[in-house]
Amino acid sequence: MKRTLLASIAAIAIAGTASAQEVTLRVHHFLSAEAPMHKGVLEPWEKMVEEASGGRIDVQLFPSMQLGGKPPQLFDQARDGVVDVSWTLLGYTPGRFPISEVFELPFLSGTATSTTMALQEFQAKYMGDELKDVHPLLIHAPAAYKFHTKGKPIQSMADLAGLKIRTPSRMMTDGLGALGATAIGMPVPEIAQALTTGVIDGAVVPWEVFGSLRIESVTKDHTEFGTENGGLSTSVMALVMNQAKYDSLPDDLKKVIDDNSGATLAAIAGTTFDEAEAAERQKAIDAGGTIVIIPEADLAEWKDATQPVADGWVKAMNDAGHDGQAMLDDARAMLTAAQGK
Repeated sequence: MKRTLLASIAAIAIAGTASAQEVTLRVHHFLSAEAPMHKGVLEPWEKMVEEASGGRIDVQLFPSMQLGGKPPQLFDQARDGVVDVSWTLLGYTPGRFPISEVFELPFLSGTATSTTMALQEFQAKYMGDELKDVHPLLIHAPAAYKFHTKGKPIQSMADLAGLKIRTPSRMMTDGLGALGATAIGMPVPEIAQALTTGVIDGAVVPWEVFGSLRIESVTKDHTEFGTENGGLSTSVMALVMNQAKYDSLPDDLKKVIDDNSGATLAAIAGTTFDEAEAAERQKAIDAGGTIVIIPEADLAEWKDATQPVADGWVKAMNDAGHDGQAMLDDARAMLTAAQGK
């Protein structure tokens, strides 16, 4: 009798555990488990969702492409249900998300917080069609990108001539070309080896990736624009969920996802990336790195050189049936407003 009772209790306990975890969400991305996105955004999101769901949602994080594929495939992995949630850069598939590229134009970026705040407003107004095949959880950006080079500091536009520079996006590819450099596209995880082997002479990246890439000993020269931590460009990043997976959730679990994404998660991401930006910048200084800041008064030359990139984006939007100049003006106004908050 006692043995039967114990068996019954165990069966009830197992059944209770099984029913508690109704949904598993596998989250896939290309960065290491030490990266700010993983530790400062995805791990807190995992905890928030699991606690808010009372344990009914089990979030499982898979960094470093552990579930297979390449970084440019991550968006489609979520869209197609290969994974439940993925995080990636929209610019890794050039030309596929042209509207979002407005924030990747040269000199249209700020802190991670301000650019991410602006993106919340811009996304709601303009990006619905580009994201219609997935359920967006977070659209955000890191702090503005800087030049990081080995062997040669960038103190003027002339210093870029002949240099091979890693580019994060199509807009920055055009921008680097306009500035006189040779742009070479590659995902973030490939940068360290490319620098070491001489495939590239430098990279356009934010400070915050330095810790996970471990390139501070390779790139000792760094260039910022206008003000301390001012940058050249940025990338639009996306945490997206398979739409069918989201639709399959009961209403109360949909609310858990909704309450812990969007603006709520954007605030966490902005703070995380800005704090990491400042910390990695200081580490580079402590390690003997040299930072050149191009004065605000000297930026007109750089902006004039890259103006055709913005003009090209506006024309592409007009050709697609949009009002490109109005969209660009909106993006700038949203960013300015966010910077003032």
